[in-house]
Amino acid sequence: MSNAGFGKKSWLVTGGAGFLGTSFIRHLLKMQPASGIRVLDNLSVGTRQDLSEVCEFMEVKPSDISGPPEGVELVVGDVVDPDACFAACKGVETVLHLAANTGVEPSVRDPGMDMRSNVVGTFNTLEAARLNGVERFIFASSGAPVGEAPPPIHENTPPRPVSPYGAGKLAGEAYCSAYYRTFGLKTVALRFGNVYGTRSGHKSSVVAKFIKAALSGGPLEIYGDGEQTRDFIYIDDLLSAIMLCAVKDVGGEVFQIATCRETTVNEVARIITRLVREKTGNEVGIIYTGRRLGDVRRNFSDISKARRMLGFEPAWTIEHGIEETLGWFLNEGYFV
Repeated sequence: MSNAGFGKKSWLVTGGAGFLGTSFIRHLLKMQPASGIRVLDNLSVGTRQDLSEVCEFMEVKPSDISGPPEGVELVVGDVVDPDACFAACKGVETVLHLAANTGVEPSVRDPGMDMRSNVVGTFNTLEAARLNGVERFIFASSGAPVGEAPPPIHENTPPRPVSPYGAGKLAGEAYCSAYYRTFGLKTVALRFGNVYGTRSGHKSSVVAKFIKAALSGGPLEIYGDGEQTRDFIYIDDLLSAIMLCAVKDVGGEVFQIATCRETTVNEVARIITRLVREKTGNEVGIIYTGRRLGDVRRNFSDISKARRMLGFEPAWTIEHGIEETLGWFLNEGYFV
């Protein structure tokens, strides 16, 4: 993607020290080095070290913020704190809201925690954006709001969440719609597929989890029979979609951001075991355990709306993406 449509912009990235956040910041600074970026993160997953690997930053207190960010600023705080959100939004043009409890399993263990993080946190960030006159708000959603539905899922599929995680993301989408239609905040909700890629050392989703298990000697643990399907999207394709949302004149929309390709968990396991064997000489086993509560059986996305309105087109195959991701883990010293 070219730099067309980008001047000097100021951003707030909530959850900016995590996998998606650091990947986005690195990408944005390559495209537009003059961007001002403020990160709001409670450092429960991502760390200062993770952020320092992609940029130089200055840590600031919420009470010291009076205007737009200069360079990259880190605010250590939580989106469940409305005061921290309000301070972090000062002088910002675009909010990329990534901060969340991520994943079905934690939401099933502790639905209250999930609600506070994903519903209250999203509301607080939207309200802070409104009060500070932010222009755009890009919300990281998921296919989980749709729940069990015949794939491919699309934006008009009736939502019936299976998990608390899906319910929380659906609530976030609803608040984004309301803030656009009532207050004029240009919100966009992006229903990410299963994101994987380089810099995912802290992630517990399937690709990163399998690679870490394989490089530590295995075996790979698969819930159920492994024939459940997901739409796996490589991080670079996801970043392309986010950047398109920053320049396209869209508001109040929901987009499926995935690949429109259905891949079983067994297929992912086979690709990883083959690549690990080729690159390290190690054989990795696979074991099957009970199906997880809240898991959807089949899931992949119709991305025709994103293609039409954003010009979005994924470029990475699952094989190429996993090979690149495995290479990063090996370079980071995960192989033992």
